[in-house]
Amino acid sequence: MGHDPLRDVVDAPLFIVPRVMEGLRAFRPALHGAAAAEFERLRARLLEGIERHPTRFWVMRQVEKSLEAVEAESCMQFNAAVEELLAVL
Repeated sequence: MGHDPLRDVVDAPLFIVPRVMEGLRAFRPALHGAAAAEFERLRARLLEGIERHPTRFWVMRQVEKSLEAVEAESCMQFNAAVEELLAVL
């Protein structure tokens, strides 16, 4: 069995008000290539599902999916963009 990186994440409800959704729609980090495409997929998943699943764990599971898809050379830049995105949420 592998280590689940989200095992230690403490779940908590997120309060998804219109201002949060606007911030999520407006957030556009300066990413390029594959990292930019994967970030857009992450943002789309969040916009589509966060109101139905307003929890920290659900968001982190979506982030985990994207981190697995990003290539190593884009990872630091992608991680920084995700941290900024999580601050919006």
